[in-house]
Amino acid sequence: MSSQATPEHHARVAALTFAGVYPHYVAKVEKKGRSEAELLEVIQWLTGYTKADLDRHIAAKSTFQTFFDEAALHANAHLITGTICGYKIQDLDNELTRAVRYLDKLVDELAKGRPMAKILRGS
Repeated sequence: MSSQATPEHHARVAALTFAGVYPHYVAKVEKKGRSEAELLEVIQWLTGYTKADLDRHIAAKSTFQTFFDEAALHANAHLITGTICGYKIQDLDNELTRAVRYLDKLVDELAKGRPMAKILRGS
């Protein structure tokens, strides 16, 4: 599969709500023995959000477009590489889709039992 997603794919990603996806993230990491607190730590590292900010986005049913427009991505986010959902993250040309895939990759790494220091790229 090409790393260049279609405009339709980007539009679908932008329209997803954080509130709709968050319970799936929680279920994925808890099924593998990790905690929601660890998930929050990973999300907060990537986005700069506090727990209150995340709760606000969940309550508001913010789309990923809004969620990431208001986020301050970590300076080391570019170190998140690899393939997720068939796309090489570092090759994605759409900033929003790349940011969402960063989050997906971090959740996957947490669920796979990777040490937190490595997930947070040494920060």
